[in-house]
Amino acid sequence: MDVSCAFAPSMATPEHVALAEQLGYRRAWLYDSPALYPDVWMALALAAERTSTIGLGPAVLVPSLRHPMVNAAAIATLVAGAPGRVAVAIGSGFTGRMVLGQRPMRWADVAAYVRALRGLLRGEEVEWEGRTLRMLHPQGFGAPRPVDVPILIGASGPKGLAVAAELGDGVFSGGVPQACDAAWHALLAFGTVLDDGEAPTSARAVAAGGPGLVVALHGTYEWSGEAVDGFPGGKAWRAAVEATPPASRHLAVHEGHLVELNDRDRVAIDELVPMLTSFAAGVTEIAYQPAGPDIGRELRAFIDAVG
Repeated sequence: MDVSCAFAPSMATPEHVALAEQLGYRRAWLYDSPALYPDVWMALALAAERTSTIGLGPAVLVPSLRHPMVNAAAIATLVAGAPGRVAVAIGSGFTGRMVLGQRPMRWADVAAYVRALRGLLRGEEVEWEGRTLRMLHPQGFGAPRPVDVPILIGASGPKGLAVAAELGDGVFSGGVPQACDAAWHALLAFGTVLDDGEAPTSARAVAAGGPGLVVALHGTYEWSGEAVDGFPGGKAWRAAVEATPPASRHLAVHEGHLVELNDRDRVAIDELVPMLTSFAAGVTEIAYQPAGPDIGRELRAFIDAVG
């Protein structure tokens, strides 16, 4: 199993990716959520300049955020700066859309986007929005076509897995592994490695591991509303969220997402801490996302723990 890392990109992420390379991580995935984090492509380009061996890629791109030509040009640029190291994950959107007040995209639209993107990267003419497109970049203006990069599909459920089987080189799972036959199955993982004698409820452990735990509340509430009450502390968390005005409630849900606990999250965190996560069979890559005030410590502790 490959041991990779993932980052909610910040201005310090390029240096954290360089550290991850030194520590032996296989790949660094960076999130694409412009309302929460700096631009994913700029961060990846800066990381490419600071590294030479670690794999690099966005996970997951949300098609509605960019025209397919924009992502094709970005991929070609990153491949030129980090040849042989680039992979891409594309999905229907979780926080990247929900923090904008939008639901995830239809999988049929995601599939159409992936087809168009692959065609552009091959140097073909493709149809998009009733017009013919082709990458016209001359030599020296990005990697020459065809640009061959693996594309994973951030799938959840049968429709996403069907798109992955048809169009993807693998599956990227966001915290919950999918039952699939993909030869490449990356699983996003959260948490922290405790120091000797440290309690899971220590301030350091909560700051580092808490953001990954409360994502279960964020996602369940967006999908199923009151179903979040079934989580430890979920009912109190929902009451805190629903005390905010409906028009801006989606902002309250996702504030600090995967980076730090917001005021609503702190209502539930003490009850959530005992929850445990296990990895399912069939996962070929763990993508560990460190959080908290000391990302370097988290990267070192995790790679030491898994050997």
